[in-house]
Amino acid sequence: MGAKMSKLEELIAQFCPDGVEYKSISQLCEVGTGSSNRQDATEDGIYPFFVRSKDTLKINTYEFEEQAIIIPGEGGIGEIFHYVNGKYALHQRAYRIHVMSKELITKFLYYYMKQNFKKFIFMKAVSATVTSIRKPMIEQFLIPVPPIEVQREIVRILDNFTELTAELTAELTARKKQYEYYRDELFGNNYDEMIKRCKKDNIKLITLDELGTFTRGKRFVRNDIKENGVPCIHYGDLYTYYGISANETKCFLSKDLSKKMRFAKKDDVIIVQAGENDMDIGVGVAWLSNENVAVHDACYIFKHNINAKYISHYLRTNIYHLQIKKHVSIGKICSISAQGIGRALIPVPPIEEQERIVKILDRFDALCNDISQGLPAEIEARKKQYEYYRDKLLTFKEKLT
Repeated sequence: MGAKMSKLEELIAQFCPDGVEYKSISQLCEVGTGSSNRQDATEDGIYPFFVRSKDTLKINTYEFEEQAIIIPGEGGIGEIFHYVNGKYALHQRAYRIHVMSKELITKFLYYYMKQNFKKFIFMKAVSATVTSIRKPMIEQFLIPVPPIEVQREIVRILDNFTELTAELTAELTARKKQYEYYRDELFGNNYDEMIKRCKKDNIKLITLDELGTFTRGKRFVRNDIKENGVPCIHYGDLYTYYGISANETKCFLSKDLSKKMRFAKKDDVIIVQAGENDMDIGVGVAWLSNENVAVHDACYIFKHNINAKYISHYLRTNIYHLQIKKHVSIGKICSISAQGIGRALIPVPPIEEQERIVKILDRFDALCNDISQGLPAEIEARKKQYEYYRDKLLTFKEKLT
């Protein structure tokens, strides 16, 4: 990367040694909204349709043909940026920023806005949360305008980083699909196949109720959580932080509060009971530490006598989720009872076979999810490298006039 930076430094030394001028969006660009509504989208549309989310929809008619930056007028302000080059349609509450000046490269503006626009908007806003923005606010945003040669080199460097990260992410997505396919193959892709396979291989097939017992955790709130103390697991972290197994926690409770809690012990599986959607409910984490852990009341502590990680892997299979889906109560918060989970059947092969399956799936899991190795580690390193260079590349000394 040193060579790339030195070339840029040479360009800066040649073209703008005394700094660069900053200009407002209103001096360089045209800002406007679209006129389309979300219901205009069609799945088989031929043009991209930008709304107020990270997802791009499809549509059969286009409103603009140009290079532009798209940002939402409300919702994920400062978080969502699209670069478009060609024909597209735009939601009536999303903004297009179209460069009119020959002094500015659109892609350079895109990278600069991604880095700096959120900070600017939050400084402009009266409240801590920005719910919507108007055209004059966008037009006041200041952009450094280095010479075109400098902009072009910065775009080239950042494009290279972005493309490499996208390639790695696509490979990781393919690997995750392969992992999920293989995991489901091991247990059976559907109910009838699982039953047939268990009969053929003489594998015991029992309900989770027959395998063990469920105990619900005790309530605590995010404000109760400390940086140290008695280890605890909050139900929300089962979706975002924990994987197949854990032997330490990210959160703790005070000793006084912990006296009122219920605890999981080594080899118990902590199963999530509630969530914002029905897709992840019922997943679990195998607790492998000798130290007991306090468990939130939106989770069940499942005690059993087989391989804990085998259960945890099974709780992520398609066949298990198909079984419990009918027992999930749908609402603003979705939930499932212990009885609902307990009715699901689980194949229980001999312990040696459980260990063999766990070893295979652990390897796949590490390849797909372990941030310390493989593709996830490489993607994380590239992102950090990209952010480092982006911050360095897009910081300019202002030219004194």
